[in-house]
Amino acid sequence: MLQANLHRRVVVTGMGAVTPIGQTADDFWHALCAGTTGIAPIDGIAEETPVSIAARIVGFDHGKRLAKWSRDKSILHSSRYCWLAAAAADEAVTQARLALPLENPRRIACFIGSAAGGHIAVEIAGRDRYLAGKRAVHPMLLPRIVASTAAAHIGIEYGIRGPTLALCSAGASASHAIGMGFDHVRRGLADVAIVGGSDSAVTYSALLACDALNMLSPDGCFPFSKRHNGTVLAEAAGILVLEAESHARARGAQPLAELSGFGMATGSGFMFGVDTDTTTHVMTEALNDAGLTARDIDYVNAHGDGIVDDDVRETDALKHVFAGHSQDLSISSTKSMHGHALGAAPAIEAIACIKSIQHGIVPPTIALDDPDPRCDLDYTPLTSRRRNVAHAMCNNLALNGMATSMIFEAATA
Repeated sequence: MLQANLHRRVVVTGMGAVTPIGQTADDFWHALCAGTTGIAPIDGIAEETPVSIAARIVGFDHGKRLAKWSRDKSILHSSRYCWLAAAAADEAVTQARLALPLENPRRIACFIGSAAGGHIAVEIAGRDRYLAGKRAVHPMLLPRIVASTAAAHIGIEYGIRGPTLALCSAGASASHAIGMGFDHVRRGLADVAIVGGSDSAVTYSALLACDALNMLSPDGCFPFSKRHNGTVLAEAAGILVLEAESHARARGAQPLAELSGFGMATGSGFMFGVDTDTTTHVMTEALNDAGLTARDIDYVNAHGDGIVDDDVRETDALKHVFAGHSQDLSISSTKSMHGHALGAAPAIEAIACIKSIQHGIVPPTIALDDPDPRCDLDYTPLTSRRRNVAHAMCNNLALNGMATSMIFEAATA
């Protein structure tokens, strides 16, 4: 039931990540600061695809990562995107020190975004049945495919009885999930929300589909550079534990950051990408929601996917929103290192923003040695940089014109 106080402060008390450059949130952050790339040649399907690079998670052992899961043993037979989400959730819940079993499970929500869900399971089943000649598909195929299965696994394991569901909005899926959790907690519909996203779709068919739209680069992800010629497909999962500040303080939890603003909108002009006006609107909406001015923002984790039109339009929107302050702003695209993880991208980029606030470091846009002259802002080229970051913005601009912007700030002591 909606509580009378509609504007509770919302803090982050836990984070978890599984990415191509680090399989915990801390390892992911250290790799970002070091300028580590996870983009590499694809083994196994490269000879069948026109693009032979991606950012894959190598050496992930789901059995080991999920060995302590006790309520939901079916996770071990699920899809890869569910394993990634579950491992990230386990890390985030552990850091948040949520007591299990949950004291009031109907006051806990779980929203997980995914652009492709169990897409990989469909391809595996098709190959098994029609190419390998197997007589049947895996009995878990249906739940492996369904995009809400990751949220369901997390809900079952932790005994969540509040709203548990999936959101799909292409590359903005996780940010919409975070925004829904933010709204539920701040409006009093939940005290805690486990939110984020997961995608694992580095497959033959996904590579063909993205290449058919000329979205993929054969060389690498080079946001804002003269070399930008497409993005690089990736897999990842990122999970945040959002909590009402009063609830966190009452149980002695340490806030990592505050989520203070969220903006979302849809551009109706074209199917592929987000127009400048819509990008401008969502950033402005996030600032207004947080009660901040453009000058309050120190760092923007840009969408920066390496697709030429996307990079140029986002640059134009940043100039419009931040005006004179745009020259003092630190910006970077971490996709230059971890690739584009589709619906999971906003969650791991949100973690990069929170870590930036905690450590006073802006991660770099690697390989940006020759910027596109139309992208003439400070994109933190090549190496990370020390800077006090009190407020960080995270932009995500998806296929179908779906756009979001989130603002995180330092948690009050």
